[in-house]
Amino acid sequence: MQPTHQPTDIHQRVLARDLASLPDGSPACIAGWVHRRRTLASVTFVVVRDRTGLTQVVVKDAETISRLSGIPEETTVEVTGTVSLNPAAPGGAELVEPTFTALTEPAVAPPVELWRPTFGAGLATHLDHAAVTLRHPRHRAAWEIASASLRGFRSALTALDFTEIATPKLVGGATESGANVFEVDYFGRPAYLAQSPQLYKQMLVGVFERVFEVGPVFRAEPHDTVRHLAQYTSLDAELGFIRDHRDVLVILRAALAGMVEAIESYAAEAASLLHVDLPRVPEEFPVIHFADALELVGADPAEPDLSPAHERALGEWALTTHGSDFLAVEGYPMAKRPFYTHPWAASSPMHPRQARLAEPGGDGFEGSNSFDLLFRGLELTTGGQRLHRPSDYRAALERAGQDPATLAGYLAAFEHGMPPHGGFAIGLERWVARLTGAKNVREVALFPRDLHRIMP
Repeated sequence: MQPTHQPTDIHQRVLARDLASLPDGSPACIAGWVHRRRTLASVTFVVVRDRTGLTQVVVKDAETISRLSGIPEETTVEVTGTVSLNPAAPGGAELVEPTFTALTEPAVAPPVELWRPTFGAGLATHLDHAAVTLRHPRHRAAWEIASASLRGFRSALTALDFTEIATPKLVGGATESGANVFEVDYFGRPAYLAQSPQLYKQMLVGVFERVFEVGPVFRAEPHDTVRHLAQYTSLDAELGFIRDHRDVLVILRAALAGMVEAIESYAAEAASLLHVDLPRVPEEFPVIHFADALELVGADPAEPDLSPAHERALGEWALTTHGSDFLAVEGYPMAKRPFYTHPWAASSPMHPRQARLAEPGGDGFEGSNSFDLLFRGLELTTGGQRLHRPSDYRAALERAGQDPATLAGYLAAFEHGMPPHGGFAIGLERWVARLTGAKNVREVALFPRDLHRIMP
C-alpha cells in the first residue's frame, strides 16, 4: 500500500498507518501524543499515537533516554528517525535512532491510563474529563462509528436526490406537541431551542421535494434514564409525492443500509474493537400493526403506546420469526402522535381493533399512518405520513386546541400547495449505543447534556 503522503524531506510528517509502506532504512518524521513508554535495562520503547494508530519508537541512546524523563505521556511530540520494518511492531514498522522534539509543555497526567486496552474508570469520570478520556481507543471508536454512520446517511440520501438543509435552532414556538422546550432570551422576547426541524423540513418539501438534515435537537423533558438526552443528534428526512407511510419506510431502509455500509467501509477497525455485530438490513422491513403488537406482547388493547418491555419482546419476536433486527410498528393511535400526523388512510382497510373501538361506545381509537422502527428491541425511529391539505390542518389544530396564528408561516406553505409527504428521524446516539451494546447512551455521546450535566 502506498503511503498517503510521500515525504519529500525528513520533516514531512508520516502517519502511523503509512510508516510500513516506506523503504526499510529510509528517514521519516512522525508526530502525535506519547501514548506509553516501557523502560528496560538498555532500551526504552516509546509508543506515539496519532489519528491513524500507534508507532513504536526504539530508543537506545542514553542521552535521549534521559531527555524522555521530561516528556510524560500525552505530551505532543515530533519524532524523526529511521524506518525499521518489524512485523512485531504496531503496523509492521518502527522508528530507530530517534530525535524527540516536544511540541508543547509537559502534559499533566490524565485521570486514567489511556494506554490500557479497557477503560478502567466509571462513566462519571469519563464525562467529567471527556476532553481527555475521549482519547481512549474505545471511546474514540464509538464516535468513529457515529461519524461513519453520518457519512452513510448523507451518501445514501444524496444518491436518492435529496437536498441537505440547515434549519433554525432558535424558534418562536414549540414544534412537537406534548414536549417541553428550553426557553431563551431572544433580544428581550422569548424564544425556544428547536425540538426538531419538523415544521421547516415539511415547508422545504414544497421547495425541494426531498430534504434531509443532520443537526442537534433539544428536549427539556426531565428524563433521567439510560436512553434519553436533553440534546441529541437527529438524522431527519422528509419527502414528497408519497402514497402513504410505507413509501417512507422504503427510504428509511435505504438510509440505514447506507449507514451500515459506511461503517463497514470507514470504521471497520472501530467496529471490531468494540465487537460490534453489524445488522443485516433486510430488503423490506417486517411490519406489524400496533394493535397486533399489543396482542402479541399480552398488553391491554387500550394501551396508547408500547413500553420498553413491549419493545424488547417485539424485538425478540422479530428476530425469531423474521430473522430481522428491525421491526416496523404501524398504526399508532392518533392521540399519541403530533397534530400534523396523517390518520390511517381511508384507502387502507381499517384494522379490526380500530373498527371495534371506533364504534359507538368504544374508546374513540383512531389509527394513524405513522410508525416506529424498532432496532434490536429499542425504538430507533419515529416517522410517517403528514397532513398536507390546509383544511385538514385547520381541523387538526382545532381538535388540539392550538391557535393557528402561532403557526402562520408554517401553514402558509400548505395554502400554496403541498404534495402528500412524510418523513422520519433517527437518533444518532441511540443508534450507536444499540450497535455497540452500550448500557447508557451517554457512553457514546461526545459531551452529553442531560438533566444534571451542562459541563464540560
